[in-house]
Formats: sequence, structure tokens, C-alpha cells
Amino acid sequence: MSSAPVIAAVDGSDHSLGALEWARAAALRHRTGLLIAHVLPDHAQLYAGRRAALHDASQPDEFADPVRDRIRALLDSGPELPGEVRYEALEGSVPEALRVIGARSLMLVMGSRGRGGFATLLLGSNSRAVSTTAPCPVVVVPHEERRAGAAPDASAGRVVLGLHAAETPEDVLDFAFAEAAARGTTVQVVSAYLIPPSPTLVMDSPFAVIPPEGLADGGDAVPAEREMLRSQTERLAPLRARHPDVPVEQAAVPGDPAGRLVEASRSAALVVVGRHHPRRGAMSLLMGSVANAVLQHAHGPVAVVPTLTDD
Repeated sequence: MSSAPVIAAVDGSDHSLGALEWARAAALRHRTGLLIAHVLPDHAQLYAGRRAALHDASQPDEFADPVRDRIRALLDSGPELPGEVRYEALEGSVPEALRVIGARSLMLVMGSRGRGGFATLLLGSNSRAVSTTAPCPVVVVPHEERRAGAAPDASAGRVVLGLHAAETPEDVLDFAFAEAAARGTTVQVVSAYLIPPSPTLVMDSPFAVIPPEGLADGGDAVPAEREMLRSQTERLAPLRARHPDVPVEQAAVPGDPAGRLVEASRSAALVVVGRHHPRRGAMSLLMGSVANAVLQHAHGPVAVVPTLTDD
């Protein structure tokens, strides 16, 4: 059980309500509280500032918040709730307000596009900004059009972890295994390696998933694949020791890691990636290319995990 809550960022849009449902289930799985955060629109923030400046007691204490009223009605008529549920209206810009409140959360969950998003955008500007700067894992739940490519039972599927055995920060692995443990499901570890082009190579062929016991004799894998699987096994050993009840599947695939993770997202409950390339450092304001591509194109929820310690 965690004392840090799961935060759901809402703005009243259908995209954010999908994120709220995901966050509600996550809070129940992790046996923690749910904090629903709404960054007030500019006109509401202006009203609050004007009232405070003028000290006009004749004005209502609170600006009408239709998002709060809608959320309350949904929760009152909806499924099971965590033991503690709070709603908090925030002021400031969306990325900054959520960055501040995220410092005390287990994870922050938001939709891929908000109320003001253009229908043609794959990822909204606020989702991208929060995923890049929040001090906690950020789960982005894609909008309905993107989820159309997912399997019908994807929400009950595996947790897929994108792993660079030599460089992915430990925080990313910890989050993936903790989420799989809470779900009672498997971690599927996907690593990609580059090989010279070959006329016989079929880049879009399905990748093979190998359980740990299948690595004992080396099998028929090419040398680069065998080395990648060995590196995975070595890196995953401490996580297996800490989470002995979490099944692990390993996959080493040729080609583009982002493309492979996007394909895996069709049947995954969650895809977990690190936010930054380690050489950029934990405080970098640039998102890694793999995390960015997966956020843009995944068919299911994606967790972007920051480096919480800068070695």
C-alpha cells in the first residue's frame, strides 16, 4: 500500500474522463487514494484574482466549477471508489500546476488530448509538456481513435517494458514491475538491436517472446539477439528477486524500438518507457526519441517514467 495518491488530471473533456477511470482503477490496485486535479480555465482564475484583490464580500466565495459538478455526479453514480477521493482546483498554467502537484504522487494520469485539442493532433501540447517535466511517472491514456487499434481485451494484458539493458534507469524497471505486481500480470521486456540490412530480413514480422528458461542453451537466435537476451537477463535479475511472483517474458527484436513498442501496445495493458536518454541527465527538458514516438502512436496507455535520481 502506498501513501502517495494517484492523480487524475481532468478538464471535463471525454479524453480526461477516460483518464479519470484509468486512475480510479489504478488507485484501487495500489490501495491508495485518488486525487482529481482540475486546472481552472483562465476566466475562472481571473475571477478568483479579482475577488481576492478587491475583497468584495458580496461576490460568491467560489467561481462556478462545472467540471467539479460533473465529476461529482459521475463518481456518485459510478463503480467502486478508493478509500480516499479528493478534488482540487488548481491555478496557473496546466504544465506548471500539474508539475507542482505531481511531486507528491505515485503517478499522474491524463488524457492524450484535452478539451481544446485539435482532432488531428496525435498528442496534445499539455500532455507532452507534463510528460516531459513532471517529477513523477505520467500515464497518458490515448483518445478513442487511437484505442481503435488495440485488442478488445488489451486492458487485461501484459505490462510491456521498453528496455535498453545498459542505459534504462532503475526507476523505469521498478515502476513496470510494481504495476505488473499490482495487476497480477506478466512483464514483457522488449529490447531492440540494430543489424545490417539484409534482403531476407522481414522487419515487420512478429517478434518471438522467450521465457527465462528458454535462454539456457542459446537456441537458434542470431548472435546479436543472444547477446541482447543475456544482457536483459542480467539486468532483470534484481527485479525478479524483488518480485518473485511476477512472470517475465523477454523479447529481443531487430529494428526500431519505438515501432516495436507501438505494435506491442495493441495487446498491452500498459507500455512503460523511460523519459530521457540517460546521457541527457535527470533534469533534461528534452524527451527521448523513443518515449516521444511511443506517446505519439501507441494504441493503449503509456507510462513515461522520469529518472528520479541523477547519478
